[in-house]
Amino acid sequence: MKEVSIIIKNLKELLNGGHAHATFEQAVEKLPAKLQSQVPEGMPYSIWQLVEHIRITQFDILEFSRDPDYESPKWPEGYWPDERAPKNAAAWEESIRQIANDRKAFIELLEAPRADLFTLFPHGSGQNLLREAMLIADHTSYHTGEIIVLRRLMGAWK
Repeated sequence: MKEVSIIIKNLKELLNGGHAHATFEQAVEKLPAKLQSQVPEGMPYSIWQLVEHIRITQFDILEFSRDPDYESPKWPEGYWPDERAPKNAAAWEESIRQIANDRKAFIELLEAPRADLFTLFPHGSGQNLLREAMLIADHTSYHTGEIIVLRRLMGAWK
C-alpha cells in the first residue's frame, strides 16, 4: 500500500529526528565529561541519567514490540539509573551507540516485509507498531529537550 509506505517513511524521519529541533545525537555531541554528571540547581537528574533513561526506555519499547514474552522493568525504578555519572568514557559512548542501534533495529521492524502498523499486539494493553514508533519518537524528543535545557543551564549549548 502506498499510504503505508508513506507512513513508514514519515515514522523513520520522526524517529531519526531533526526537522523541527535538534536530534538526540546533536544534543549529546561534544558534551564535556565533567558535565555528564552535573545536576544543576533545581533539576532532578544529570544528563547521564537522561541518556540512560532514553536508552532503557527505547530498548524496552523495542523488545516489547518484537518479543511477546519480554518482561518490562519495574516502573519507575527500572527505567532510571541511580548513578549520576557514567562509570567511564566507554560507558557513555556505549549508551549513545546502543540508542542508535536500538533505533535502527526498531526502524527495521517498521521496514520488515510483513510489518503491520495497525493490528494490536496480542500481548499488552492496546499497543501496535505505529503507536510504539510514535512513543519512542515522542519520549526521546521530550528528554532530548531536557538535555538541551541542562546544557544551557551549564553554559554548554550553542
